[in-house]
Amino acid sequence: MQVLLPPGWPRPKGYANGVSVSGRQIYVAGMIGWDAHGQFHTDDLALQARQAMENIVAVLAAGDAKPEHIVRMTWYITDKKEYLLQQAEIGKAYREVIGSFNVAMTAVQVTALIEDRAKVEIEVTAVVPD
Repeated sequence: MQVLLPPGWPRPKGYANGVSVSGRQIYVAGMIGWDAHGQFHTDDLALQARQAMENIVAVLAAGDAKPEHIVRMTWYITDKKEYLLQQAEIGKAYREVIGSFNVAMTAVQVTALIEDRAKVEIEVTAVVPD
């Protein structure tokens, strides 16, 4: 994986502006903070984010991929203020579950997610090297 950083741009914190890769692609649908049986165990955003990331890792494993193969993440969150307040806890969960990899990442606030209790939904693209 090659991280793309235009000349003179500051290095972003916690993500990459772009990456270049080649290999087998895996697309993971939006994962939310419930377990494999569709049960929520918390309404805490950081804990739901952790569970969503654990769900992503499980789907990747089913495709013989690992977290380090993730090249792009899109986060949909229902409350920007709550996200910013829990950013440190979410970052810690990210490092523990996903690792400290350079992925192209986008986060957007949405008015709601399809599952009423869901506070975050994360979709991923991974590329397993040839």
